[in-house]
Amino acid sequence: MTELARRYGNSLYDLAREEGLDGELLAQLDGAAAVLRQNPAYLRLLSAPVLPKKERAGLLKDAFRDQAHPYIVHFLMLLCDEGLLRELGGCVRQYHDRYNQDHGIVEATAVSAVPLDEAAREKLTRKLAEATGKTVTLAVRVDPAVLGGIRVDMAGTRLDGT
Repeated sequence: MTELARRYGNSLYDLAREEGLDGELLAQLDGAAAVLRQNPAYLRLLSAPVLPKKERAGLLKDAFRDQAHPYIVHFLMLLCDEGLLRELGGCVRQYHDRYNQDHGIVEATAVSAVPLDEAAREKLTRKLAEATGKTVTLAVRVDPAVLGGIRVDMAGTRLDGT
């Protein structure tokens, strides 16, 4: 993540937290980032220098006006105007990091050889929450290279039970 992404993500988070909108804007920021990720041609269009900045900002405003809070729309327009729309992913990551820190949430990824059933997911989530004293958001993925057991990556730490 670049320093610019950190700065912009922090600024948006500070504003959202001050207004009591940090959770609402988190979901909308994720949604806007997903839309742009799923439409790379649209992102290229918004980054094209041949299109005047005012037109690019207008396209963003029209696309997101009814789907996102005005803070998100204006944030996207600001990134577009500054030529930083490609930094959106880093801004979103920084926003998530600050939100998680303020709300006692830790993200964890469990990697196993076979899919975990719901009971195993819940048990693992509960055990990790007990160990950290935080709310755990668990992502699970299957890796055929893992022969057995589970590997958990959480807060810069790897718990390897494979």
